[in-house]
Amino acid sequence: MPIFRLSHELIFPPSLLAEENGILAVGGDLSPSRLILAYQNGIFPWYNEGEPIIWHSPDPRFVLFPDELRISKSLRKTLNQNRFKITFDRSFEDVITGCSQPRKMVRGTWLLPEMIEAYSELHRLGFAHSVEAWQGDVLAGGLYGVALGRCFFGESMFSRESNASKAALVALTGQLKERGFLMIDSQVFTSHISAMGGREIPRDEYIRLLKKALLFETISGSWDERFTR
Repeated sequence: MPIFRLSHELIFPPSLLAEENGILAVGGDLSPSRLILAYQNGIFPWYNEGEPIIWHSPDPRFVLFPDELRISKSLRKTLNQNRFKITFDRSFEDVITGCSQPRKMVRGTWLLPEMIEAYSELHRLGFAHSVEAWQGDVLAGGLYGVALGRCFFGESMFSRESNASKAALVALTGQLKERGFLMIDSQVFTSHISAMGGREIPRDEYIRLLKKALLFETISGSWDERFTR
């Protein structure tokens, strides 16, 4: 089956038409309206420099349910020591820039300048959010993602200090659980999210849960005063 090529029209093919590797479509743009439409349909962009935008809808889907969060003994010890102060939406640009930095054993980055600008615009519109883990005045790690309805679409994490991004994830999960979020969409398998309770579910189950989550009003705008404690 040929891969669907997007035009200027704001439309995506059904996610069930994705290839076995999860690729659904190529082309289009990273405008806020297209990104939001993509997330509403269980689709996300992921591509490398020099390539067209590639839109994915993998099967199975990797998610973390707030009730299933697991905290290891070592991480709990770190949390009990209050090594990190956690904030929300205090430093989105610094977090996404941190996520874009090269990592050991990983060649290149998918967070190209145009991706950073696209998600920064979503942040300015109140749909993309950051969670920061601080040591004093120094940003030690964090994560960012997009929130629609009662689903948080996690995009990327980074740490400059051990367990910093995990502490941010624990704080985020607690806040989302309090507000009735159904899931954190982690998109594809990662070992560190798996260790914290993430698991794969069939795409059709994910789409069903996503539709349910989108029935709720989106908590848009800055999460700083509402979530930071």
